Amino acid sequence: MFQITFYEDRNFQGRSWECMGDCADFSSYLSRCHSCRVDSGCWMMYDRSNYMGNQYFMRRGEYSDYMRMWGWNNCIRSCRMIPMYRGSYRMRIYEGEHFGGMMHDMMDDCDSIMDRYRMSDCMSCHVMDGHWLMYEQPHYRGRMWYFGPGEYRSFRHMGFRCMSMRRIMHSWF
Repeated sequence: MFQITFYEDRNFQGRSWECMGDCADFSSYLSRCHSCRVDSGCWMMYDRSNYMGNQYFMRRGEYSDYMRMWGWNNCIRSCRMIPMYRGSYRMRIYEGEHFGGMMHDMMDDCDSIMDRYRMSDCMSCHVMDGHWLMYEQPHYRGRMWYFGPGEYRSFRHMGFRCMSMRRIMHSWF
């Protein structure tokens, strides 16, 4: 079972709330959230309700002041649990939107699509197996997005372009 504990204030102070699954809006549990402890599992955090806004990946550990750590101007408002996965990883990336342009199959991490594939952009993908984190800059930097199995036809509407990606491995749980 996955579990995370949220605290209203930094350094695990103030009221707390334990969460064991997805939560689209913390407002009924806490007025704000500025620190958390991930007891088990991997989670995506969002700075807006309904899994919107900036995202950040968290795994087991203590996050006493994540706002200063990541330069956020706001606090966590929603979270999504990432299911554990132990199989093979497969994703097809496309240079253009709607699965257009150059295409490559991925089965492992890629720290730069420009260096590996000579692609200037990755604007759509089809995740066949596994769970992935995609980053807007090479070498796993910049804003990130979580992608589970499914088709993602356009990153443009998210204001995103993908330059690197890595698998969310079961060893991280």
